[in-house]
Amino acid sequence: MPLTDTQVKNAKPDRRPPARAKGGAAGDGDTAKNSQLPKVYKTKSGEQPKSYKLYDGDNLYIEVFRNGSKIWRFRFKFPKENVISLGKYPKVSLVKAREERDKCLDLLARGIDPSLYRRLAKDAKTGQAADAFEVIAKEWLAKFIDPKSKSHSKRVHARFQNDVFPWIGKRPIREIAPKEMLAVILRIEERGAVDTARRTLGSCSDVFRYAISTGRCESDPCRDLRGSLRKPKQGHFAAVTKPADLAGILRAIDGYKGTFPVQCALKLAPLLFTRPIELRTAKWADINLESAEWCMKIAKENEDRKGRVGFDQYLIVPLSTQVLEILRTLHRFTGDGVYVFPGQRTKNRPMSENAVLAALRRMGVRKKKCAGTDSARRPAPSCENSCISNLSTLNMKWDIRSSTPNGRAYNRVGLLPERRLLMQEWANYLDKLKSGKEINLPKPVQLTDIRMIQVASYRN
Repeated sequence: MPLTDTQVKNAKPDRRPPARAKGGAAGDGDTAKNSQLPKVYKTKSGEQPKSYKLYDGDNLYIEVFRNGSKIWRFRFKFPKENVISLGKYPKVSLVKAREERDKCLDLLARGIDPSLYRRLAKDAKTGQAADAFEVIAKEWLAKFIDPKSKSHSKRVHARFQNDVFPWIGKRPIREIAPKEMLAVILRIEERGAVDTARRTLGSCSDVFRYAISTGRCESDPCRDLRGSLRKPKQGHFAAVTKPADLAGILRAIDGYKGTFPVQCALKLAPLLFTRPIELRTAKWADINLESAEWCMKIAKENEDRKGRVGFDQYLIVPLSTQVLEILRTLHRFTGDGVYVFPGQRTKNRPMSENAVLAALRRMGVRKKKCAGTDSARRPAPSCENSCISNLSTLNMKWDIRSSTPNGRAYNRVGLLPERRLLMQEWANYLDKLKSGKEINLPKPVQLTDIRMIQVASYRN
């Protein structure tokens, strides 16, 4: 039953006002009379409770505290249950509290979080705070970007904070014209960040379209700016592709005088050609030295995506004899911890992402020649493609998904014997390359006849 002004006014810290009688039958005079008496509230220990609640309707209630203060609150679910304060009584009357509740219900009907909406509206210090671009943009970020990976969310937030909000953040979104939007994007392009400018324009367009869908804007000014920005130059990261250059880097790694775990990481990078994050976050629990296998978690899988099958996030990597020798030696130093390559300050965290990169730079490997540790993966496809002509084996080893739906649902242990043979041949080739015995790429070999017999031996 809805509250009345009298009930709210008469609510005391230790006595809850009586509920209104609904009208009883004859002979119920004593019951009706008792229902008009205030109810005394006490806890099990006999003490006065800290507060109690009086509900009005549609999840609106007033909370009466022990000190006599009364706060209007509204409970909602978006997507988790949440509570926001609507003001203090008597400054906010019952009628005003109901108006604020109706506004919150309207926001929920449009798919907007009332608590986030109010918090962002306070940040924008203009007369039209609710329609400010920054308010709506942060609302869009919280709804569509924050649920994604942390790295992606951080990049998108930084673009808005550094390049967009300082110029149009306080402007009403309805009044932003294409010319004004173009000036913001050109500031980014003029400093040479052509790709960042195009991505920022796309994100701003998403904000405008979100404002249109929520009834706070009529058009998207970014739509008229298509084709007004320069196209970024297409290119690839620097990588070693010539066998002679790769041999020089391998010999430099053997002569590295830094810490032993970093040297082992440098040696394993070209032998395993995994992604840098997969290598430095490797755990001993995932490596089986007896069966020569590493059950590697695929770093490119986004854990926030729904519908992902658990085993699709893992890939078994066969380990060659050269890799096993390095890991067995490294196990004496870091085997008592969780990570194969722990950090220098603590063993509870993996090695820094810049540790191997800094080691390459100290060895004299410049950025123009080798962009980073991921470049150790670059020479492998061409050299492997020369060693073996089974394309499906290469795709499986490199965690390359097929473009077809059936190809994407691959088995994590598929073609394991073939990949085991491939890894051993690749490691042997690198040893010959490092010693200078073999510089030219080997000729392609089909997995037939005697080679298939060798593959069959791995199955046994």
